[in-house]
Amino acid sequence: MMDSLKQLFFLLCLPLVLVLLSGQMGLLLTEARLQRDQFNYPPTKLFVFGDSYADTGNTRKDLPGSWKDPYGITFPGKPAGRFSDGRVFTDYIAKYLGLKSPLPYELRNLMPQHMKYGMNFAFGGTGVFNTSSTNPNMTIQIDFFKQIIEEKLYTASDLSNSFAYISVAGNDYNFYLATNGSAQGFPSFIASVVNQTTKDLIRIKGLGVKKIVVGGLQPLGCLPLITTSSSFQRCNDTFNNLVVLHNNLLNQAVTKLNQVSKDNSTFVILDLYDSFMSVLNHTLTNNIKDKLKPCCVGVSSQYSCGSVDENNVKKYKVCDNPKSAFFWDVFHPTQAGWHAVCNKLKTMSVLHQLRY
Repeated sequence: MMDSLKQLFFLLCLPLVLVLLSGQMGLLLTEARLQRDQFNYPPTKLFVFGDSYADTGNTRKDLPGSWKDPYGITFPGKPAGRFSDGRVFTDYIAKYLGLKSPLPYELRNLMPQHMKYGMNFAFGGTGVFNTSSTNPNMTIQIDFFKQIIEEKLYTASDLSNSFAYISVAGNDYNFYLATNGSAQGFPSFIASVVNQTTKDLIRIKGLGVKKIVVGGLQPLGCLPLITTSSSFQRCNDTFNNLVVLHNNLLNQAVTKLNQVSKDNSTFVILDLYDSFMSVLNHTLTNNIKDKLKPCCVGVSSQYSCGSVDENNVKKYKVCDNPKSAFFWDVFHPTQAGWHAVCNKLKTMSVLHQLRY
């Protein structure tokens, strides 16, 4: 009789036990989902700031470069607003995150459906300060970002599940040299550029972005604009030493920012200097034939890639195979160059932080 009562009690209580277990399991699953969303979930939006290394279509079509032939010859087969024969760094970062490249700010009214992937505020030729370009500098780019937030184009939730990428500073140094900046004053100018960059990072975080990635400066002494003096045979160590100073100061600044941040990895630096140098020093591994020689150049010193004369006759020449060159023009990598750089970055642990 006692065994029968126990069986009856068990049968009566079993549904309640299952409900309780189900509820507990639901709580555990919800908690796990929250942890995944908080810590292990790729961002759904990418916001980009900076210069031509990141610009995917903001620069005006009447300006030289990105919207003119032969830019875009490899991808998408015509000029598409990128300073390359094809894809640029922004495209590869977005792909790594499983996103489409964010919509250029200047095209937001033409293709509003693409805003769900984020937005690109980068303009070719710009810096943290004003340069020879009339395009908006970093301060104004962040103003644009603030404006679209105020217009409710993105919610606080959108921003918290996003990250920003900043590509900046090379044009500041080009402009400094072009305006007869002294060698003695260069270190203090570098400090001012890094100081302004730091302010920009803080400002972007203040607008609600949780993770902010800044590219370390690439080896400017290896750009074809500089290496032409050695017939594209070697990088200029003087320029590269100044870049190392910039990157060291930037690393120190970002380390301090993370120390005062609640999350110790809010700010991340991508080491473009080492990744560029690694590819340039191991060209055969990356199927690169032309290391420092640009693929697209003007027919003489008075012309550049994409130049035409008053009769619209082209005054440039393009190498037979852009896929075998690291540099596209005197400033910018080819699509193959960017692809190789990104593959190198994938071997560095820092890139994995972007996905989580």
